[in-house]
Amino acid sequence: MQYAKLGKSELMVSRICMGCMGFGNAATGQHSWTVDETQTREIIRHGLDLGINFFDTAIAYQNGTSEQYVGKALRDFARREDYVIATKFTPRTQEEIDHRVSGQQHIQTYLDRSLKNLGMDHVDLYIYHMWDYHTPMEEIMEGLHAAVQAGKTRYIGISNCFAWQLAKANFYAREHGLTEFISIQGHYNLIAREEEREMAPFCQDQNIAMTPYSALAGGRLSKRPGETSKRLEEDAYARFKYDATAEADGKIIARVAELADSRGVSMTEISLAWLLTKVTAPVVGATKFSHVDGAAKAVDLVLSQEEQAYLEELYVPHALVGVMAQNGKQKAGNVV
Repeated sequence: MQYAKLGKSELMVSRICMGCMGFGNAATGQHSWTVDETQTREIIRHGLDLGINFFDTAIAYQNGTSEQYVGKALRDFARREDYVIATKFTPRTQEEIDHRVSGQQHIQTYLDRSLKNLGMDHVDLYIYHMWDYHTPMEEIMEGLHAAVQAGKTRYIGISNCFAWQLAKANFYAREHGLTEFISIQGHYNLIAREEEREMAPFCQDQNIAMTPYSALAGGRLSKRPGETSKRLEEDAYARFKYDATAEADGKIIARVAELADSRGVSMTEISLAWLLTKVTAPVVGATKFSHVDGAAKAVDLVLSQEEQAYLEELYVPHALVGVMAQNGKQKAGNVV
């Protein structure tokens, strides 16, 4: 495994971040394809054995059971100083807005709830899950700074935002002596490259780490035509994100398969090896040992400039989807 510093922070993270959205009680929450606690523990232990030390979860994943499963496994299998744990909080609810719960109060409540789920006194990275259009940005930044000052998180990150929003927030923080975001978790992979327009150049300029989710497009970049999985069959949100562009994307996926055959490796390794040339640490979900193995192997696979260009050549512009769609307006009920 290779390691890198996470942006401007002192955190040394594995080049693969284990995404934990697939862990949690399948009977509760929005996903039916998640794995139970026993499987979660086995997969996390396997990841640790392969050198993965970076884990990403969220309070929204399966009503907090992902945090619970992940926290217990990490506490049982590793020393606190040997892993980096990130979790995320969602925007204020309508009930909170109606009761005038401030952004600062919202962050304190949700972080305390996450720490209880995880069984920890702090997280390494606390991530703003998506931009909250109904809460002043100043309240969010002040609430996150207070969490850092209280020792409940070491650093802060953001997910699902536009480059102008990240710039606005960080420049406000810089002007007022508050904590800045050191990472961005956006939607980025071989068939969803819109982050390259504004976000990637801004992050490179500001030394902000990119840790994209959906690194394998919900499994599409790791499977050949006809191959399937429980997630591919049951993840309606992923279908919403990718079905409209399936024809154009299929041509790129075919090239991934072609290169995988020529190199004698898996499609997962090709897809992630390409993404690793662009970002610090992609968030890669895992519900099987093989998912972890493929991700870990990708770190050592070096693609030539010609291979990278071959994979990129057929990309066409994509409309924004999911929580980034509709001019930045949130799509209620969906978190990634």
